[in-house]
Amino acid sequence: MAVASAGTAPVTVQSEGSGSYVLPMVLMVSLYFSIGFITALNDILIPHFKLLFSLNNVHALLVQFCFFGAYFVMSLPSGKIVSRIGYKTGIIVALSTMGVGLLLFVPASIVIYYPIFLLALFVVGSGLALLQVAINPYVGALGKPETAAARLNICGGLNSLATTIAPKVGAVFIFVAAGATMSELARSVRVPYIILAAFAFLVAIITRFVHLPDLIEQPVEGSTGQGSAWRFVHLRLGAAAIFTYVGAEVAIGSILINFLGQPSMGSLSHAAAAVYVSLYWGGAMIGRFIGSFALLYIRAQRALAAVATSALILVATTIFGHGHLAMWAIVSCGLFNSVMWPCIFPLSLKGLGRFTSQGSGILVMMVVGGAIIPEVQGFLADKFGYQHSFIIVLLCYGYLIYFALSGHKIRQPRYSSLPDESAGSFAPVG
Repeated sequence: MAVASAGTAPVTVQSEGSGSYVLPMVLMVSLYFSIGFITALNDILIPHFKLLFSLNNVHALLVQFCFFGAYFVMSLPSGKIVSRIGYKTGIIVALSTMGVGLLLFVPASIVIYYPIFLLALFVVGSGLALLQVAINPYVGALGKPETAAARLNICGGLNSLATTIAPKVGAVFIFVAAGATMSELARSVRVPYIILAAFAFLVAIITRFVHLPDLIEQPVEGSTGQGSAWRFVHLRLGAAAIFTYVGAEVAIGSILINFLGQPSMGSLSHAAAAVYVSLYWGGAMIGRFIGSFALLYIRAQRALAAVATSALILVATTIFGHGHLAMWAIVSCGLFNSVMWPCIFPLSLKGLGRFTSQGSGILVMMVVGGAIIPEVQGFLADKFGYQHSFIIVLLCYGYLIYFALSGHKIRQPRYSSLPDESAGSFAPVG
């Protein structure tokens, strides 16, 4: 999934030798990798908890609801926390919060109680929300402004690599042999999450003693003036586009293992199906690197229309097709999801001027689509079956086609015109 900035104020780094940026950048890249790895492990937890607790799809997908719901709840408070305690301390607090949440998997697996697992995921998600608020400005500030996009692309590439690797690694640890007892199923989650917790605490300690350049927030001129970013129609439509894009992407990854386990899809085991989850996220990684070059020559709205239309056709093929055709169609959606974020973001922020930072925060909050859309698909899967449940994903891509063709166009605000509305916009590379 795309890594997002939470719309904090612009920052600059105090003047230092460029060599001093190497170690901080290594640290930032490792954090991006960690974010992707932890996020993609949820796709393994969902079928595992479904089996362990005999859950229906709606209840199993509460994994994503709690995890991505934390982003919605904590994005704005995280910005205030970082502003108060500073970026470096914010990273340390975020990693420590993640570590606590990851360790909660141990007592949850001992008492074998699903709500504790969900609480752990919410705590981990809260830590990740704070971490992303803190590290995105660092990556932009650690070097020349004109190379910021390249640095964010490197970090995004490592994030995608992690989402590709994590399902395979998680499957090795978490999926146990058929006939395992409830205790054995619960115990299988301990080792990977203890390792991840130890890594989070270790990096927090390293961050404490590593010298990181000081970041200085630059106040946004006119940010206290009249009006709000919400008054821009194309931003509101863009917020819905982020909601549907993230929701569709997460929903596919979340339900893929259980979908491929159906008799009509070959009754794949959880471990075998996890390979295709890796391929799904691997497609997103490949598409990200292709998009880095293609988007230099193709307008964002045209690129978004093309990939959303392709994804819609693939999902329709999954709904009406069977066997390998349906399987490869849904797995291939990852390739086309890859460039949706960097297309939607700038189109939504274009022309916001002094409201750009606020608009960015609004868009990032819409990552909550990753909590809501999978739940809707889970409900449909329980009622109508897995193939028909993809209708909600089809509708998501249909909306993205509308946004690419028409919704992104700047409308005249309903209120009186404000100065600086046509100023340049900003978009994090996701």
